[in-house]
Amino acid sequence: MAHRQRVKAEDGAGQGGPGDEKTCAVCGRRMEWRAKWAANWNEVRYCSDACRRRGVTEVDRRLESAILELLAARAATSSICPSDAARAVGEEDTWRDLMEPARQAARRLVAAGEVEITQGGSVVDPSTAKGPIRIRRRRA
Repeated sequence: MAHRQRVKAEDGAGQGGPGDEKTCAVCGRRMEWRAKWAANWNEVRYCSDACRRRGVTEVDRRLESAILELLAARAATSSICPSDAARAVGEEDTWRDLMEPARQAARRLVAAGEVEITQGGSVVDPSTAKGPIRIRRRRA
């Protein structure tokens, strides 16, 4: 049986509990509650030290805007590839470096409830999606 650290709850603030989830503010991946975060669950924003160091940059914000603008310019049932946003923001020879940041921007927009990520026409969990994805407007 794994050792679990017990933390006393003063007023119950920041506790969270098993089964609680959040989304990382940088990469957009799902974070599940951990016992080590029990005392400050409400303040946890990043899934890792790497995300905390990287933060959300101006390029990340431009990618989010590009995704929303590209979707607005298309039919309501259309979708885009993250490479479309990367090409819109990046230079002709550097857009490939923006592919993972474009996927991160899409995951943040999913967490904000603005878009959905699909594979093969079906909505998928953005935290676990592997391979080619498409981004579309959120459907009711």
